Amino acid sequence: MSKQENLKPIEVLLVEDNPGDIVLTKEIFRESKILVNLNVVTDGLEALAYLNKEGEYNGKPQPNIILLDLNLPKMNGFELLAEIKKNKSLKNIPVVVLTCSEATEDIVRIYALRANCFITKPVNLEQFNKVIKGISDFWFNIVKLPPTS
Repeated sequence: MSKQENLKPIEVLLVEDNPGDIVLTKEIFRESKILVNLNVVTDGLEALAYLNKEGEYNGKPQPNIILLDLNLPKMNGFELLAEIKKNKSLKNIPVVVLTCSEATEDIVRIYALRANCFITKPVNLEQFNKVIKGISDFWFNIVKLPPTS
């Protein structure tokens, strides 16, 4: 799905509980030249409901990619990632972990759970902007994403 095939938006699920990071991510995607439909959930259980199209999420599109924070309420990012990767209909969705952690044990654990990428969130606004733009450029222009169902 590179080069915005058929001008269909890229479906992104942002799983993030920090309001500031949500606002910044939305703004960066809005300013990009890439057509992105950004859906946001703020905890792990809400993310599972979204992915399983339960309740208010019935009819929502399956994401092409998930941006996942680790430190989430109700169900943390590790638990959510494990659920995603053991689910036959979700396991092929690329998951980019975007978190404040720099801990080696978190990095090892995330890759053992089959995440596609681990990125430490910068605290600097300019660097955060570069990271989101880098994710966008790599995952939406270079990588071929699997089709959504």
